[in-house]
Amino acid sequence: MEPTANAMNQQAEHAQISTALEVERLEVNLFRSKSLWVPTRARGVFGGQVISQALVSATNCVDSAFGLHSFHCYFLASASPATPIVYYVERLRQGRSYVACSVKAVQKGSLIFILTCSFQKPEPWQPSHQWTMPDCPSPSECRLEEDRYEELSKQPDLHPKLKEVFEDYAAERQRSPIAVKVAKEHEVSQDGTIRYMYWMQAKNIPEYETPFQKCILSYLSDLQFIGTASRSLGLKRYSRGPDSLAMSSTIDHTVWFYNDTFDCGDWLLYVMFSPRTGSGRGIVHGQLFTRQGTLVAITSQEGVIRAGIRGPASETPAAKL
Repeated sequence: MEPTANAMNQQAEHAQISTALEVERLEVNLFRSKSLWVPTRARGVFGGQVISQALVSATNCVDSAFGLHSFHCYFLASASPATPIVYYVERLRQGRSYVACSVKAVQKGSLIFILTCSFQKPEPWQPSHQWTMPDCPSPSECRLEEDRYEELSKQPDLHPKLKEVFEDYAAERQRSPIAVKVAKEHEVSQDGTIRYMYWMQAKNIPEYETPFQKCILSYLSDLQFIGTASRSLGLKRYSRGPDSLAMSSTIDHTVWFYNDTFDCGDWLLYVMFSPRTGSGRGIVHGQLFTRQGTLVAITSQEGVIRAGIRGPASETPAAKL
């Protein structure tokens, strides 16, 4: 099906992170998406966009004295870009130090996504500690992903379909509101942990206030993330047989914030690793650092990770949940 002019405009507008996160307020606790974006060869709307729009909605319903410190969400069904998503915010608890909310996302009358989030009055006088940022090349020493995909598309004797895939990814990364550079790939530590590291930056943004910065970070926290599990297994999306990636889809996603002064307009280092995969699922953990080494957020995600292997007496397509 050919995309409509409106859908094409939404895809173009997605180059601005402020547009990607924008919601329209319908009632006190009711919001509606204004644009939705589907990544190249994806099954539905980008999960990070649904997360961030839900958080923008919740933040608009909470006193500004409270700052978002964590959220946990479940993706119940893929979202279509053809119909707006409606976000319903409900306050679960109002305390002196913490406020808890839920956000339900509905499309065509069906619940597709649910998020719970907690807001806290900051307590910067309390003691703190953090892990040290791992060593890696600086952003200036790393290549943009679109440049890497462009180079891959120009390999001699490359299959035409694979060439098209690389060209599509290069174009998508160039249009994206988030710049991504690979810092380290498949780094194996002494204890056997496989880590992936990416520099990420929101393109051309003003100095947004902390609440919106956290929504932007939540958006980019879903980039490259569940792929860490499939990459750790050595599964490849465009191959065949037992080492092929038949399906990858997020089940749930969590972020904990531990800093209120970061700027997504500067480079953030996203360190990712997958401690376990099995039973067609994989879990990944992540840490986001500023260039100065401050650990600002910790992330976790579980997703469906299926190799191109049919189970005994299986008659259903591998790409079905």
